[in-house]
Parts: sequence; C-alpha cells; structure tokens
Amino acid sequence: MKIKIPTENGYIGDRYSRHAQPDEMYAGQPVISFPMTFTDLPAGTKTVAWTLLDDDAIPVSGFTYIHWIGANLSAEHAELKEDASRREGEAFVQGNNSTAGGLIHQTDPAITRHYVGPTPPNGDHVYTVTGYALDTTLPLQNGYWLNEFYRAIKGHVLETTKTTFLGRS
Repeated sequence: MKIKIPTENGYIGDRYSRHAQPDEMYAGQPVISFPMTFTDLPAGTKTVAWTLLDDDAIPVSGFTYIHWIGANLSAEHAELKEDASRREGEAFVQGNNSTAGGLIHQTDPAITRHYVGPTPPNGDHVYTVTGYALDTTLPLQNGYWLNEFYRAIKGHVLETTKTTFLGRS
C-alpha cells in the first residue's frame, strides 16, 4: 500500500497550509485539502481510511494535533481530489479534528469535521499521513473521534502505510 500526495522539496504546497490565499481560508483556517491517492492496496480491501497528525504540536499544545481523519473511502475509487474534504464529503466520513476539542472550543462543523491545514506556530513541523486498508466499512458517522476510529478498525486492518511532509511556519 502506498500514499501519494503532492509535495515540493518535501513541503506541502502553500495552498494547503497557513500560506493559503484568504479566499482559501475559513474561520482563519486553511481548508483546501490536498489531493491524495492510495495505491497497491492488498487483496480484500473494501475501504480506505487515513489520519493526518502533527506530533510536532506536542511541545506547543501538549498533544498530537489532528488535522484530518477520514474513513470508508471505497477501495475501488481510492483517490481524493483537491478540496475533497469540502467537496466530496459524501464519498467518505470525516471525524473531528483538534479544533473540536475542549481546548479550542470550535463548534462549526465546517471546521471541526473537515481538513484543517498546517499552521505551525513555532517553526516547520513534520506531518504524518497514515493510510489504512480495511476489510470492511466502519460503523462511523461524520464527527467521530480519533479514539472511536482506533476502536472501530481493530481486527479490520489489512495493511497500513505512512508518509510524511513538512509544513512551513
């Protein structure tokens, strides 16, 4: 299993991060999700899921920052076009990101249940995308939490893969 995302010299494009144009932001957050393709899926894969996490946020916030989690993308069409988080939401379910948590108190699902791009406050950060090939459709609804995702995939993961990219401050 492989994940392909567009980077330049290891960095995600400005359009998908804090350097997006004002019309590509919502509530101060970059909201245009980058295109992503899952290939070389193992036999028996029914759906694909992913997490986009920032462990470099730990020294700043005290926790790994969740930028995007998605599940139930059909293995037959395991490709996300640019801005799929906002424009293709019916093709998969999306969980809460860290803006939905009790520390940030965001309540707008247009932000909390979609992609929010990198906005590192203290230098460049390394972001990790983990892809999961699953043998089932998960019993999750939009707005699920990461811990619910981890419980739901137990016993259903055929293969995982990771890729990283940099987000510039």
